[in-house]
Amino acid sequence: MRFVITDEAAGAQGNLSAGLSLERALVIVVLSLLIWLPLPLASHREWSSALFVFIVALASAIWSIRLLRSRAACRISTLRAALPLFALLVAAQAWVAAQWLAGISVDTGATCRDLILGCGYTLLFLLITGLFYTRRRVTLLLAVLTISGLLQAFYGSLMTLSHIDWLAFGPKETGQGDVTGTFVNRNHLAGYLEMTLACGLGLLMALRDGRPFSWLALPDLLIGPKMRIRLALAIMVIALVMSHSRMGNSAFFTGLILLGGLFTLVHRQHRLRNGLILVSLLLIDLLIISQFFGLDKLEDRLLETQFEDQVVNGQVVRHENVDRDDIVRYALPQLRERPFIGFGAGAFETSFPRFPGPDIRSHFDHAHNDVLEFAIEFGLIGLTPLALFVLWSFAMALKALWRRDSLYRSGVGLGAGIGILAIGIHSLSDFNLQIPANAATFVTLCAIAVLANHHHARIARVGERDPDSEA
Repeated sequence: MRFVITDEAAGAQGNLSAGLSLERALVIVVLSLLIWLPLPLASHREWSSALFVFIVALASAIWSIRLLRSRAACRISTLRAALPLFALLVAAQAWVAAQWLAGISVDTGATCRDLILGCGYTLLFLLITGLFYTRRRVTLLLAVLTISGLLQAFYGSLMTLSHIDWLAFGPKETGQGDVTGTFVNRNHLAGYLEMTLACGLGLLMALRDGRPFSWLALPDLLIGPKMRIRLALAIMVIALVMSHSRMGNSAFFTGLILLGGLFTLVHRQHRLRNGLILVSLLLIDLLIISQFFGLDKLEDRLLETQFEDQVVNGQVVRHENVDRDDIVRYALPQLRERPFIGFGAGAFETSFPRFPGPDIRSHFDHAHNDVLEFAIEFGLIGLTPLALFVLWSFAMALKALWRRDSLYRSGVGLGAGIGILAIGIHSLSDFNLQIPANAATFVTLCAIAVLANHHHARIARVGERDPDSEA
């Protein structure tokens, strides 16, 4: 039998190869960017956040031109599934633009900056759902995020245990004795580790093979890729504990217990094995290994948590969380002043100072509560699409978690769900989503929730329909 390759088929094959090469280059750019973002002080500097937006915009432009030329956009199921979520992000940015142009914002410079950053996050979401549409690429994305979290955990722990206490480009000015990695604030490193730990856990559960246990497979279990992922998770848990972030630890382990328990109940097959993997994070890492790396200090911080001022030797002693509680109390009247239109994205620092009483002596540029800060800045009009975006993404993660027909999809859904839930809980007492590295990683998690349900097992060949979403 002879096979004849026509000029048209050869041209199509060449175009496909060129397109895939360009796609692979863009995949490498996006993955490199995700690793880079935490390094320059979590990209919470003007130059680093501007670099992030520039790279994302350039990659998006190249990718869009490639799609328009190949007319392949309509055949990417992950992109079609992500369009409603993308539209919600666009709606939120459109409202920020209206705040800026219509003079609603009390700080137009900050609103313009947040608009540019918001467009960067929106394009990043679209890029990830459009590029990582195969199982191999989803696995690569989860692995890179896990490695990035591992690098932060290892570097931060090394600096603290060696008493060097350096950030990426200089010595720490605050937080000595706490693991912060290349982040300035220990709570923001904790937020980043919550998300990357969830990615690693999702990858570990996604790589289950479903076969019954065999002693012959024990050597591969001990030295194989699953054990390497497990060791990475252990190191990240140690760093999370050594950050001494109360809400960071509470949020992650709350998400792990709630969604891990749901995952174990839903998937009856190998329930004991799955349960042991999840429980090991609590028993082995948290209660045994972390005892040697500062778990007692975290316990002391939790026990010493105060919600009211204390009088010691006739002097009033204030605590960090007391200030946070007071900020929320004084910020509520600010929210009631402009409940629908807000004060302008990024304008909290400018608009808040006229609301606190004399007991607030410090300057606060954030509300230490992301939900409240977004409500104050965006108003109900801008907050609604953002809230729907997060809730829809979380629902998609739960949908994938619930799937019994695919071990891989359920595992990825578990990881995305834990990460979204953990950072959501943590955001009630901190401002992780105001930090570019954490905000970009959170948007990536939401994209992973979409990919968990709609990715393909492989790339379609020339003349073939896109492979269906097989288990």
